[in-house]
Amino acid sequence: MQSLSVKTRVGLRLPVLADSETRTQRVNCPNRRNWSSAIVSCGSERNGNEGMSSNSGSYFSPSHNYAILKHRMEMAAKSEYYEEAAKIRDSLKCFEDEVPVLRLRRSLKEAVADERFQDAARYRDELKAIAPHSLLKCSSDATTLGIRVQVRSVYIEGRSQPSEDLYFFEYRIRITNNTNRPVQLLRRHWIITDANGKAENFWGIGVVGEQPAIFPKSSFEFSSTCPLSTQNGRMEGDFEMIHVDREGPRAFNVAVAPFSLSLLGDDDGETI
Repeated sequence: MQSLSVKTRVGLRLPVLADSETRTQRVNCPNRRNWSSAIVSCGSERNGNEGMSSNSGSYFSPSHNYAILKHRMEMAAKSEYYEEAAKIRDSLKCFEDEVPVLRLRRSLKEAVADERFQDAARYRDELKAIAPHSLLKCSSDATTLGIRVQVRSVYIEGRSQPSEDLYFFEYRIRITNNTNRPVQLLRRHWIITDANGKAENFWGIGVVGEQPAIFPKSSFEFSSTCPLSTQNGRMEGDFEMIHVDREGPRAFNVAVAPFSLSLLGDDDGETI
């Protein structure tokens, strides 16, 4: 896993030996002209490799094309290029009937809104069967002993290589100390599960090359990346921490609640 950036709201950083996470630069956003050329055709998702990518000559699945378009629509809207955003939005509509997960998500949302709960249960079960992690949000929020951990993940189009079954996801984490005692993050532990159910455990010293001290009522933020060989998966884990205002402090674990790594993202369209 590679770190993309780090931001802290505390006054102290304690360096540690370099681990598996390294710093890289954030990729620049594409310009306006690229948005208008991002509209691609829909296609059936046979074998997961139909549909032409907008920025390469290789064939990608409708799911991947949808993710690309959705990301560029959000960027166009954020930059106030509303005409381009509207064009991309309209091109996204044809994917909803072509991509099973999108179709079932829409049906589930409509069934709940109409109080057709038996139908909603059926759509939910179908979603679980074809995409085990699709009902999990791309964000999580958990508090342990007054330490709050918020996470948001997003698909990284520029670093992914779908033709090689390589998908990159960025996750951003904010750790807030809501207690009256300073704490220090010593170690991290991740459980990463892909769409095939393969789970791997990862342990490391600190995060992004640091063992940050987090003072009362302050936060520490960082971001990192996770590669997967499938279009979706999930992450969860914990941080080992200590209170630093006493000698020989006893360590405790702070939970990172499960969150999804999804090429399609969430229905709400939020990004980090």
